[in-house]
Amino acid sequence: MNSSRQKLHWRVVGASVCGTSHIKNSQLCQDAHHWAMLPNNILVAAAADGAGSASLGKVGAMVATEAAIENISLKQINQHTLGDDTRAKSLLSEAILAAKTAVEEEAIASNRPPKDLATTLIIVVATAEVAVVAQVGDGVAVVKDTVGNLTALTLPDNGEYINETSFLTSPTALDSVQVNVSRQDITNIAILTDGLQMLAINMAVGLPHKPFFLPLFDFVANAQELKGAKEQLVKFLRSEKITQRTDDDLTLVIAALSD
Repeated sequence: MNSSRQKLHWRVVGASVCGTSHIKNSQLCQDAHHWAMLPNNILVAAAADGAGSASLGKVGAMVATEAAIENISLKQINQHTLGDDTRAKSLLSEAILAAKTAVEEEAIASNRPPKDLATTLIIVVATAEVAVVAQVGDGVAVVKDTVGNLTALTLPDNGEYINETSFLTSPTALDSVQVNVSRQDITNIAILTDGLQMLAINMAVGLPHKPFFLPLFDFVANAQELKGAKEQLVKFLRSEKITQRTDDDLTLVIAALSD
């Protein structure tokens, strides 16, 4: 393991903003995101998109992201935990299950059927040498390596129609989970919900769009102050450049390793 890369630390900026269609209809943003820094410079981040047809989709998204992060954070994972593919995948699969259980319990507490809290979920655990991801539904997780290559760690789970996908509350959700491990020298991680995927990914071949990601990765790496950077990210997501191409809710979590 490269000791110089172990000294790098994560800089993270994330935002969820309401899509223009939801603003016009006086609806809340259905997206949510959450992230945490664990000991040994381990980043854990999650993003979720509550179903537009679900009356409590926002609640489902918030519960799912928070439960997933909490489940992983309480396990005191380390580099050794992530050093074995089977153990790493199991860690993320258990977090997906914990999130699903938490959403279902919230539905019971609210006296509502689980489908009213339907949501997608993407979880990433990353160090300078490995990224592990689990995903139910659409959206995408992307990693950049030290030579500038971008790799989609997951692909959007779309059904026959563009607005179809799998949800965490589905009885078959655990059968549709994507769980992947990428071992390389990592510089950046990004997670985004489906509102941005048509701008960020060449859907025909599943390749990340460099003109979208590279400026954002540089922006986070060089930001002087992360609170101000979040405000700038929100402004970017609300800009005409974005809203002219998508009217959906938007979530973007960007992480950069920096010294």
